[in-house]
Amino acid sequence: VSVTAFAPHAHQRQILTSSPLSTTSALRYSSSDDKNNDASPSIPVKDFVSGVVRSTVFAASVAFATLSNQPAAFAEDANANTVPAQSTSKTVAAPASAYDETWNLVKKYALDQSYHGQDWDEAYTKYSAGLDPSSTDQDRVMKATTNLVASLGDKYSRVLDKDAYARIQKYDLIGVGATLMPDPTTKEIIVGAPPVANSAADQAGLKVGDVVVAVNGMETAGRTAFDIIDQLSDDPNAGTITFTMRSGNDSPRDVLMKREFSEVRNPVSYRVSETRSDGTKVGYVRIAEFNSLVKPSLESALKDLESQNVNAYVLDVRGNPGGAFQSAVEIAGLFMSDKLATDVVDGNGIDLKFRTSKDKIVIDEKHPMAIWVDGGSASASEVLSGALRDNCRAVIMGDTSFGKGLVQAVYGLQNGRGLVLTVARYLTPAGTDINKVGIVPDVSKEDALPSAPGFVPLIGSDTSRVDFKDVTQRMSMCSD
Repeated sequence: VSVTAFAPHAHQRQILTSSPLSTTSALRYSSSDDKNNDASPSIPVKDFVSGVVRSTVFAASVAFATLSNQPAAFAEDANANTVPAQSTSKTVAAPASAYDETWNLVKKYALDQSYHGQDWDEAYTKYSAGLDPSSTDQDRVMKATTNLVASLGDKYSRVLDKDAYARIQKYDLIGVGATLMPDPTTKEIIVGAPPVANSAADQAGLKVGDVVVAVNGMETAGRTAFDIIDQLSDDPNAGTITFTMRSGNDSPRDVLMKREFSEVRNPVSYRVSETRSDGTKVGYVRIAEFNSLVKPSLESALKDLESQNVNAYVLDVRGNPGGAFQSAVEIAGLFMSDKLATDVVDGNGIDLKFRTSKDKIVIDEKHPMAIWVDGGSASASEVLSGALRDNCRAVIMGDTSFGKGLVQAVYGLQNGRGLVLTVARYLTPAGTDINKVGIVPDVSKEDALPSAPGFVPLIGSDTSRVDFKDVTQRMSMCSD
């Protein structure tokens, strides 16, 4: 799972003691899982997609994560992680802003606060050796930065070039290429990182530090990142969005921007798979990845199936490597109201709890539901599966899932590159750490699933072996 977090850009190296999760959060979540350091299905190998939560930050997806504005919570009631006051800081000459930004971000937010058993101050000196403070050679600067991050010994933490960072926008739940976060001092929602090149936000002239006073006429004061994303999800097909912006002491101005999701495919496919003699009408729904379209697409699919009197469901996330962490939490809210979806724990042990939204359930809570998983189901798929099972809302079937219980944040750097950094681990609502273990199914593949994978039409979505009476009984006997 990945979160995309954006902390204030530092042009000078500062030694800080603030909590790794206490960063200003970015308003995008991303949890694309990368099981081997590559990306989700639609991104070339070794491109970033896997396992990132963009916090608004924190968690995948990849890149849209939000961390809460409250000191110690990681839930919808604490959705925009704030930055506690720095207890100490000192300034050191900086050889390169991108290098310093990265060093600072790792110092503050890395889950592994031992930095792979090394002194992080010494690492700064070691990997910046030979860099001229005034150098404009970005290749040398980024090579040093890449080596610095590689010294963490974490296959999920890495530096993104401009193209890879831009590709993360498939998880942009806003659609204009802007990253929003709470100002650490004023708590106002601001532009937290340079807009993606040539995006609507970039073309509109938005700058880091600009204050977003309102979104579509609704003031942002006192609201969390989840609140804003939920507001936009109420009208997912809107082609434009209006930010009321304030730069410095200037008067607020309205900026109308076109939302772009042109490269994002609909990840949801569905059908009524069968009608049984006992009156059970089964709806089969497959989710290929958790991108920016998954929530509205799934909601539409479920409503259509409900209109056809479907009363039992199979949710297929086999081979789904993850995507937007925020989307996994939002999707859980289509099946259950105001329930704990996941716990996210940072390097200092701070526990941030994510809850599902209230009163947005789409299907009858009494309708039995099975979730199909396999070894390719990772990150956001595991967040969703764990949330529904631990809350007694679904039964897991298939093979043990991949087991990626770490959260990465994606940070935008001033030079247009990005940093993916492991900042936390997550637990299921029952407190289970699934990292390197996976989610063990309640019912085996041999007992309930078709032999063909989910991407094979019809055969792969054969639900005839699912015993929904057993599913109903298991759900009723479960204690959430």
